Amino acid sequence: MLKLQGRDIYLATLEREHCHTLWREAEYDWANPTEPPNIGHSEEKADAWFDEIQKLQGERNLRLGIFSNDGTVLGDVALQDIDRTNRSCTLGMGIARLANRGKGYGQQALALILDYAFRFLGLERVSASTLAPNTGAQRSLLKAGFLLEGTERQAVYLDGHRVDRLNYALLREEWRTP
Repeated sequence: MLKLQGRDIYLATLEREHCHTLWREAEYDWANPTEPPNIGHSEEKADAWFDEIQKLQGERNLRLGIFSNDGTVLGDVALQDIDRTNRSCTLGMGIARLANRGKGYGQQALALILDYAFRFLGLERVSASTLAPNTGAQRSLLKAGFLLEGTERQAVYLDGHRVDRLNYALLREEWRTP
């Protein structure tokens, strides 16, 4: 089992019960919106999510749980659509409960997964996108060294409005080792 240890958190394999916990505890932050807003899904959908993780794990994706040092699952982080030919992937991350956001857990998870991506998987580019109103995600990406590469104007319809999607990337040579 893969385990990446940080100061306050660690990353490890998600089990089915962790997916159920994250599904139940997910709180949507309308002030820092993400896409898609998975609201009102059944427990069966958590099972389907776990099955999808298992199907793609190691092949196209690497999705790990974000756990507090006491073993409580807080969220997940993923390297997705891994392209071994071009040595690139996309990044996704989420912390389930609003009360656990803004405490540095996501920043530690980013540092751990980027270290793994660049040092152990040999990737040379990691990209990420977020919605323009999600200033929290933007700060996290910039703090991790990502650069804004472009804006997809009015790309997403959310809460009755069109919002921009911002595209970021981090290259291996720009990455600062922890």
